[in-house]
Amino acid sequence: MTDKKLGRKYAVVDLEATSASTTAQIIQVGIVIVEQGQIVQTYETDVNPHEYLTNHIIELTGITDQQLAKAPDFSQVAGEIFDLIKDCVFVAHNVKFDANLLAEQLFLEGYELRTPRVDTVELSQVFFPTLERYRLSDLAWHLELNLEQAHTAITDAYATAQLLLKIQEKIASLPRLTVERILDFADHLLYESRLVIDEVYVGMAAEIPKGFRDINNLLVSEVVPLLQERQLSADFATNLALLDLEDRPAQATFAQAITDNYERPKPLFIQAQAGLGKTYGYLLPLLTKVRNEKIIVTVPTKVLQDQIMEQEGQQLAQVFHVNLHSLKSPRNYIKLDAFAGSLAKDDSNRLINRYKMQLLVWLTQTQTGDLDEIKQKQRFEAYFDQIRHDGHLSKKSPFWDCDFWKLSYDRAKQARVIITNHAYFLTRVEDDKDFVKGQVLVVDEAQKLFLNMEQFSRRQVNLNQVMKHLHEALEHPNNHLQGRILESLQYELSNLNQQFYQNRQLTIPDCQVEKIRQDLLELDEPDLFELKELFAPVFSDFWLSQDWSQEHRITKLNSARLDFMNLKDFLPETAKTYFVSASLDISEQVSLPDLLGFKVYDYQRLAQERQMGQEIWLDSSMPAIPDLSAQDYAQEIASRLIGLSQLNKPILVLFNAKKPMFDVSEKLDEVDLSHLCQHKNGLAANVKRRFDKGEASILLGTGSFWEGVDFNNQDNLIEVVTRLPFDNPEDPFTKKLNRQLVQDGKHPFYDYSLPVTILRLMQAIGRSKRRQSQKSAVVILDKRILTKGYGRLIYDTLAQRFPVSERKFVRILPELAHFFKNI
Repeated sequence: MTDKKLGRKYAVVDLEATSASTTAQIIQVGIVIVEQGQIVQTYETDVNPHEYLTNHIIELTGITDQQLAKAPDFSQVAGEIFDLIKDCVFVAHNVKFDANLLAEQLFLEGYELRTPRVDTVELSQVFFPTLERYRLSDLAWHLELNLEQAHTAITDAYATAQLLLKIQEKIASLPRLTVERILDFADHLLYESRLVIDEVYVGMAAEIPKGFRDINNLLVSEVVPLLQERQLSADFATNLALLDLEDRPAQATFAQAITDNYERPKPLFIQAQAGLGKTYGYLLPLLTKVRNEKIIVTVPTKVLQDQIMEQEGQQLAQVFHVNLHSLKSPRNYIKLDAFAGSLAKDDSNRLINRYKMQLLVWLTQTQTGDLDEIKQKQRFEAYFDQIRHDGHLSKKSPFWDCDFWKLSYDRAKQARVIITNHAYFLTRVEDDKDFVKGQVLVVDEAQKLFLNMEQFSRRQVNLNQVMKHLHEALEHPNNHLQGRILESLQYELSNLNQQFYQNRQLTIPDCQVEKIRQDLLELDEPDLFELKELFAPVFSDFWLSQDWSQEHRITKLNSARLDFMNLKDFLPETAKTYFVSASLDISEQVSLPDLLGFKVYDYQRLAQERQMGQEIWLDSSMPAIPDLSAQDYAQEIASRLIGLSQLNKPILVLFNAKKPMFDVSEKLDEVDLSHLCQHKNGLAANVKRRFDKGEASILLGTGSFWEGVDFNNQDNLIEVVTRLPFDNPEDPFTKKLNRQLVQDGKHPFYDYSLPVTILRLMQAIGRSKRRQSQKSAVVILDKRILTKGYGRLIYDTLAQRFPVSERKFVRILPELAHFFKNI
């Protein structure tokens, strides 16, 4: 609880106005007085603006012109408002708008408001550092504030007053030393927001509370001890019931296959359709069978890794006290040495200083040190790159005993189940064969591991960022020799960039590769670590490519090994290995075990059920993609999304590349159609959470949204596939794979490229229906299914699982409305 000796008097204010512009007129005032840690008084009044409200304001606030016609003029209430707040600290959620507008209106009536100002948005960002959004409605949900009638002034003011008390309570719950460190940076907060921190700090006890460790004047949370695991039932259905989960026949069959094959020494490749609940399907039986070994689960993406820990992992920990541990690469964790160094550095950037305060609070609550817990770091990613772990730690470091990467490494040795991702799994096994040796391994979404293996055998860096680092390093070189080497490296890379855009030179000549390698060998620059990795001797192919951010073009440097990795030879001997996938049969000539190098294995296909509650529409009126310019293509997609938005259902839109995704996002912005766009509005995990919470009904995504992100929170969902997910034929990996397939007597397109595209498409479709009661409609805008000879194979594969309709878009809309209405 907050200290009752708190002496300041706060006026928490919320205004409703005719608009958000500087010419807005006040239409409603809500004021809540907070004193001694208590709400002591409230005040509310409507105000007649003497102008008509817009439909937007009426819908937002519920206030009507008829209501305001009966309200007093502002001049009639200005005196009592001023008398109420003149000796208070002015508090608001986004204080700039409310304080400026109210002060201006009071000034026009002869009252000068000079009270200090406190912004609860920024204080919330500091003291609740792991939230994704800091709108009042989001905070009300997370902190259980009373906000039943949002956008009425008194309700918003009352919720903000409760928020202020929650902030005070949170500050009071922190160790005094942490608050003291925060105050070192608090002058960078908006207006006089530090006053709230100052007031609580004065009454704080000096001793460090239980549960915290003081390491070099930096407080971190004590590590929570491992749980004593409870006994699971030998019966799969009983365990499901204890977890309060529904019994699904297909999931039970899958779980039985895991159990039946446990004693067989050969690896098991098991094909099971998407949406049956595979994670519980393999974890529950293995937890009952495995005694001394660890269960190591590797999944395609960090997004899916986090999803399993937050959902299945949390449930298993709560009910059965199973110790699960999420293991990622060192760069996901904060390096306390680097963070402590950044605290000692004087930064003028206000955002960086706010992040320092956020992280000081976060360190008192995090058990993992995983920077992915900070959801808003993308606004200043460069700072977080400075404090990420590099995998190296000196035993002389004062943070040796509490280093988060080291703790994660140690915790993995004690955990019963380890959840990791394919990319880090391959890196870890290469460095440490004992990581998986003799353990039980589950490769989930196993078909993705082959592609991850190729990614593992290549590197990519942002050349724009490298050139920026070189420019900064050249401003203050350590010595003359280092300056000459940096200049040489800068010249070589600039020349590569020029040749790429002027002469379309993709590959990098051997002579330039050797020159760059020599320069890098003589440099010790932490910012060039990734570039050094890219030019490591193990890599032999080097080329340039381009990508897109929302604002500009990005040049990428790439390298790859010539040899193909063979997973069979790469993996040490395990106690048992399961390869789980929705589709192991890539074609009649190519299977996943073949690609991974396995000759001896067990293979089990579970029956594929025809999906109910999910249908596919092929848009026959979508123009052929090669016939359109980039802008016309974006407009065709945007116009269809505008039409689909009228159905008032959540819409997931999948793209193959960022550029068309950003182009479509711009078209939607032009018509003010609310949406979330990956990379523009945040990383995949962030925009996915925001979409699930209903912040926008349209989500534009690429990359991981095809691979392993489940959409199980929406009862009804429309999924739009903008383009078939073929590999880029000019990609060096695709060319290398094609050469290998030809050497093996196989047809690169029909035996690999087309089947893999169908596999990706089926995976993407499966993401939009994860529960039996869930309904989803899939609209495919790529006309090649209907016009190309190979399209029949795609059509027939889809039709085996789903009802498929070929329609012009104008007919698809009413059919979708009928589909959702009648299910």
